[in-house]
Amino acid sequence: MSASVPTDTQASWADLLQGANALRSIALAGGVALHAINVYIVTTILPSVIRDIGGLEYYAWNTTLFVVTSIVGSALSARLIETLGPRAAYLLAVAVFTAGSVICACAPSMPVMLVGRSVQGLGGGILFALSYALIRLVFDAALWSRAMALVSGMWGVATLCGPAIGGVFAQTGQWRLAFWALLPVAAALALIVTFKVGGRESVPRAAPSPLPLGTLGLLVASVLAVTLASLSTGLGGNLLGIGAGLAVAVLIAVVDTRASKRLLPTGAYSIRAPLGALYAVMCLMVAAITTEIFVPYFLQVIHGLSPLAAGYMTAAMAAGWTLAALPSATRSGPAANRLIRVSPVVILASLIALALMTPDAAILTSTAGVVGYVIALAGVGFGIGLAWPHLLTKVFSAAAKGEETLTSASITTVQLYSAAVTAALAGVITNSAGLVDPGGVAGAQAAARWLFAAFAVAPALALFLLARVTRTQQGATQA
Repeated sequence: MSASVPTDTQASWADLLQGANALRSIALAGGVALHAINVYIVTTILPSVIRDIGGLEYYAWNTTLFVVTSIVGSALSARLIETLGPRAAYLLAVAVFTAGSVICACAPSMPVMLVGRSVQGLGGGILFALSYALIRLVFDAALWSRAMALVSGMWGVATLCGPAIGGVFAQTGQWRLAFWALLPVAAALALIVTFKVGGRESVPRAAPSPLPLGTLGLLVASVLAVTLASLSTGLGGNLLGIGAGLAVAVLIAVVDTRASKRLLPTGAYSIRAPLGALYAVMCLMVAAITTEIFVPYFLQVIHGLSPLAAGYMTAAMAAGWTLAALPSATRSGPAANRLIRVSPVVILASLIALALMTPDAAILTSTAGVVGYVIALAGVGFGIGLAWPHLLTKVFSAAAKGEETLTSASITTVQLYSAAVTAALAGVITNSAGLVDPGGVAGAQAAARWLFAAFAVAPALALFLLARVTRTQQGATQA
């Protein structure tokens, strides 16, 4: 089904980006781009959405529900390929994402918007996973690494395009058009896939892969428990919801450990195991960057920035991740370990700086203040980027024999689950701090101070866990 490439050594970018392969590359990279750009569009326009249809208390839900349904969609992708074939699976994902976008564009109230975001997340999660899974099916092996790099690079494209698209529509008072603008892209991708990606016959016949439905159901329940806690106006209700979410998370570990079809590999649920400690560190780092969902709101309400300016300043977090990850990935051995140990320190310093600067309404009135604030935002992502490539490598190395594929596939699940839970927790913290009551500038200032200060605990805990991982690995080496 894929164009012929002579040998691995002869393969080049030109082989990937010409002829039929060029269209397939556009389809797969476009699937991730559609999902990623939508993330940054919504982050940018959400303050405008709130001003139009209300629902400030549900601010974080837009991210939480989108991410948790993305996890479900990602888990469904393999079964969809096996039962429907690559072409039909991709077209179904596009159709679901499109339906969600239409619901969001027409939403008269926040509850309807949340339904649309949930549907969008389901379709986007399938698209996200399919774009990686189909690389093995539509390209020759010699092109896999380049195709992976191309698809992964779409997140960088999203940080440039998403805030621009969302910001322009928000500033003109037409935020609904930001959702409609995604539909022509989705239609173009569907057209390419219809003619250039194979159907059911292109997939080897095999028994359908079982789905860990019980574990997935508990995963969704744990996120929703924390999410619902954000609606409580009392500390007791907040703690009850968070406690329920943690209890379900413990139940997930028990159920998944005993399941015949596991969601996470052996050792994933114990921080005493190297793999579990690594996953915990990754979750804590993802928690730090989850604070970005509220940054556009803080910048617009406290500092009076336009949606476009706020969107691009927020994107500094993601840009910092990319900026650090590329050179960091070239390091190995002791140099890589040093970068991992420095990473939480950079994140911690950046979050403390944001906790001090964001509530200060005068901080962005000078050039020095703007530069300092952007550096603090970028520092959160930069710290993560320093360690992330090496954490992934350590995860692969820590995989139990025979669970290498499950371990690599579980990284996305862990990352998305952490993003969903921490987004819900961010909603609890900001609402409790006064985002809605008293609201306005004073409420936003208090919410910003508490949000960044509370989430600074995450990199501090990561420092402790990294010390344990280092000791464990040194002991293993000496043994």
